[in-house]
Amino acid sequence: MDNGQSADEIREIAMRLDNALARRNIDVVLDMFTNDCEIELLGIRLIGKDGAARWINWLYKHLSQVEFVPVTIMVDGNTFFEEFEVRAKLRSGMAVRSKQAEVLLFENSRVKSLRLYFDRLDFANSIANDPISKLVIRQLLKASLKGLTGAVH
Repeated sequence: MDNGQSADEIREIAMRLDNALARRNIDVVLDMFTNDCEIELLGIRLIGKDGAARWINWLYKHLSQVEFVPVTIMVDGNTFFEEFEVRAKLRSGMAVRSKQAEVLLFENSRVKSLRLYFDRLDFANSIANDPISKLVIRQLLKASLKGLTGAVH
């Protein structure tokens, strides 16, 4: 069910959400979600406006500045898919870049469901600041690619 929303309207609402997040306008962000919304990320499911507020507070706890750079956008009915790059600054001032994807389901011009996907190791690698953490993450990244890179036998 698309509730009469056109693809252009859905794109515009998604852009407003990104802009409100970048401006740290929590009230506007929360108003863009339905009361019974669901947010899924990192294997966690958050429910309702309280869950949305927890997600936003978690995001702002770690990032002092954030920008979303679209790569690919697709709309099908009430479903919005976006591949994008997050360009952010951590509270420490360190710059972070992370490739991510999201799926938004809309109901009556509000977000009913947000599923956010990103590589934890990629993100952890960009925020690790001590040599031991960097070494461990590098080893995990290398092990995770074993068999995909190098010569094929």
